[in-house]
Amino acid sequence: MAGKRIITVCGWGGCKFYQKAKGVATALSALYPADYDAQLDESVDRDTYRGKLDQLRQKTPSDAGAQKHTASPLVFLTEGGATSYLGGCDDTVAWARARLSPAATSENGFKGNVNDGFAKDHGFDYDVVVIGGGSGGLSCSKEMAKLGAKVAVLDYVKPSPQGTKWGLGGTCVNVGCIPKKLMHTASIIGETMKDDAAAFGWASPDVTHNWEAMREKVQNHVKSLNFQYRVALREAGISYLNKLGEFSGKNTLKLTDKKGKVTEISAARFVVAVGGRPNRLDIEGGEHCVDSDDIFSLEQAPGRVLCIGAGYIALECGGFTNGLGYKTTAMVRSILLRGFDRECVEKIQKHLVAHGVTLQIGVTPTKIVKDEKTGVLTVHGSDGSSNEYDTVLVATGRKADTSGLGLSTVPGAADDVAANGKLVAVDEQLPHAPHVYAIGDVLDGRPELTPVAIEAGLRLARRLFGTGKDRMDYENVATTVFTPLEYGAIGFGEDEAIEALGADNVECYISEFTPLEHTLSDARSARGDAAFAKLICDKTKNQKVIGFHYLGPNAGELTQGFAVALRKGATYEDFRGTVGIHPTVAEEFTTLTVTKASGASAAKGGC
Repeated sequence: MAGKRIITVCGWGGCKFYQKAKGVATALSALYPADYDAQLDESVDRDTYRGKLDQLRQKTPSDAGAQKHTASPLVFLTEGGATSYLGGCDDTVAWARARLSPAATSENGFKGNVNDGFAKDHGFDYDVVVIGGGSGGLSCSKEMAKLGAKVAVLDYVKPSPQGTKWGLGGTCVNVGCIPKKLMHTASIIGETMKDDAAAFGWASPDVTHNWEAMREKVQNHVKSLNFQYRVALREAGISYLNKLGEFSGKNTLKLTDKKGKVTEISAARFVVAVGGRPNRLDIEGGEHCVDSDDIFSLEQAPGRVLCIGAGYIALECGGFTNGLGYKTTAMVRSILLRGFDRECVEKIQKHLVAHGVTLQIGVTPTKIVKDEKTGVLTVHGSDGSSNEYDTVLVATGRKADTSGLGLSTVPGAADDVAANGKLVAVDEQLPHAPHVYAIGDVLDGRPELTPVAIEAGLRLARRLFGTGKDRMDYENVATTVFTPLEYGAIGFGEDEAIEALGADNVECYISEFTPLEHTLSDARSARGDAAFAKLICDKTKNQKVIGFHYLGPNAGELTQGFAVALRKGATYEDFRGTVGIHPTVAEEFTTLTVTKASGASAAKGGC
């Protein structure tokens, strides 16, 4: 290359598309400092950015594309002293991939990770050590072992502030997806018995929920999974070390076991898969709270519950405790489910309230006082409120568990730690310490989802020790929020789509309807329970579906299938041309005709 190429990324800090383009530019600069330089023009908010657009466009006044550009980010390329308009987020990513992949070595043009210096005769104890025995770490380690690598897995659970600890398998298995889904199912079963059974001819029994019995069954299932994972590692020939790992040099780890004994091992490569842990509540009395590391193994029923937070963990846990019959309040600082489609979130909020969850919106806790005789917790709020609870669950987000990793002892690695403690990586590889890789929730700017960590781990293993060339595709990843009204989502929310493409280029198809299995229930009719379907389409690309949203029963099962369609670039006409299965809720996505722009009612009658 003749001289440096300067990539100027302009946008506002809260825009995820700006952050993605920024990540591409800074990664290129870090990987190839002699060839690329990243310059950032970051505005504090959307209005400030828009106020600067006219000035920014003058970098390339003769380019029609730049003059029409209204979204965030706006990216320019300076090469050989001349500045040209590069485009937005997708254009920047495509440009970077094309420049770095001159010869197509895989289906998506990826030629593999940067050379990390690995050699077969490296002389270390292991080819690779995986730090973290969660979903991503286990999938990655087993695949690498299958490909002939000598692998060790470290997994050591630091107890929660309340003393809760667990076995091999990480957050998902022990204190996340698995127990959450089981307890959510328990809540749904209770709702079915209470609201639906009599309408279908079943006598309504006077049943009550037994927390202790449910907890025992859930925890026994989790322990069986812990055992299965240990067996799987042993059968794969992987060294399982129940020890806390900390880097003590470029290729060495200091290990501390539960008795405090310290040893050391070495490896040519490392995969960091430590995930995250819940944020703590830093107020007077915050030590009396539990978090998602504790809620699934409480010895006694939670009683009156306060959930502090408004993300999916808070609302899922608050949803199932309320559904199990324990009076629940959610204390929300600003809005529910930030980052999800706002229209869908508003419907979830109404559903929670209709089902008995009390919402304190715009309120934060200021102090918690525990009655030492009764154990009752009095929570004081920023609005002057004072209420009593038996259990206070803090679910205000999670932070990457990297503070004790000793990354400062690995040359260059500290430069790849973001301000939030997460690791900044390019295709799971640390730019400044290329023999160190990272997968899962510890990665900055990546979805915090178990299947994402698993798939990223598999692909990384195949690239490092096999012939694989496939990079992880983080786009259009389907997810489901297991609130009482389940919510499945893929791709853009409506506001995001408008922000990225402009309102004139977005079409939304919507329908609000009653699932057949709910039509006989007087209780559901009285509450106004309804399902909701929404497709968001890009009018500039033949109505390509860029956003899928569903509220209703079995959201996870339904959304998973449609994720394949979105990955393959399905259009609105592809959905309409597909024959539905009758009578199902999934069928609704093949019959959508009402657009939001039309102003027509989305409520559907008939079958």
